[in-house]
Amino acid sequence: MIPVFDKKLMKEVGELLSTPQKIVITTHFKPDGDAIGSLLGLSNYLVMKKHKVKPVVPNGYPEFISWMNGDDKILNFERKPKFVEKVFEEADIIICLDFNDPARVEGMKDLILNSKAKKILIDHHLQPMDFCDYKFSFPQASSTCELVYHFIDQLGDGKKINKYIAECIYTGILTDTGSFRFAGMTADTHRIVAALMDTGMNHVKIHELIYDTFTEERTRFLGFCIKDKMQIIHTYNTAYIALSKAEMDMYHNKSGDTEGIVNYPLNVKGIKMSAIFTEREDCIKISLRSKDDFSVRDFANKYFNGGGHKNASGGKSFLSLDETVEKFIAALEDYKDQLQA
Repeated sequence: MIPVFDKKLMKEVGELLSTPQKIVITTHFKPDGDAIGSLLGLSNYLVMKKHKVKPVVPNGYPEFISWMNGDDKILNFERKPKFVEKVFEEADIIICLDFNDPARVEGMKDLILNSKAKKILIDHHLQPMDFCDYKFSFPQASSTCELVYHFIDQLGDGKKINKYIAECIYTGILTDTGSFRFAGMTADTHRIVAALMDTGMNHVKIHELIYDTFTEERTRFLGFCIKDKMQIIHTYNTAYIALSKAEMDMYHNKSGDTEGIVNYPLNVKGIKMSAIFTEREDCIKISLRSKDDFSVRDFANKYFNGGGHKNASGGKSFLSLDETVEKFIAALEDYKDQLQA
């Protein structure tokens, strides 16, 4: 289903963007492919329209998504907090991408909420909070990048999407759909991809940059996760991987090295839900994936202060790693009928 944004809002935003503005574009903590793809896709478009654009991230992100056009212009709040504060203070417009709650930007939350700038939200998560002047929310979309494509198109500039903008948008769609296999992938998404390919972008090269540039250590780490750490609970058609900080340090883990590993247990026949637990300095980070109608979003929300999408969600635990896993296993009994269906 193609999102048709409110015409009145689109007209107002179009008028807002009709003259050069100081624009800050930002996204969520620990940005992924959709976050950086939408950030830079929209940034490249607005720069083309002669706006003064500052793309900002709350913290760092993986190397495999650091090659897109404009990456060198991204400001990292953790590295330059005072400079980023000044950028927010001077902004005429703030555009929030790929998050539905200002808490998702962590340390930058107050910079957004206290700013007098006009705020625009473009996002595909459920139940967005009311913190922006203009809200373009469409949870049915495969990705925020898909919405950025429609946003540009419905501003009347679809033909201005060049190869560099297309590469960014394609990256977000590719990563957030699990290489076009998740349920959010629709016929409309494929049509967008076709239009992006018509710009001359090299989709093969993009796939290689994202998925085929791992270090030897990261590849061996993946083998360790599957061979030694993957546990399968056949009674509940569930698998999980629990990683201590010491185990990740053993393979010199860096940002992004655990990305996508949660999907591998779903390759096992019969597995309906997969989880990965990673021990951080201040909490246990949890990523959940599922097949079919089982909602890991509801599961994450009920037990791990989390949320996200129906088949791809996450959460946090402030228990120990072992206690978190025990809580996870105990919670499966409540979903026994759904997981065994």
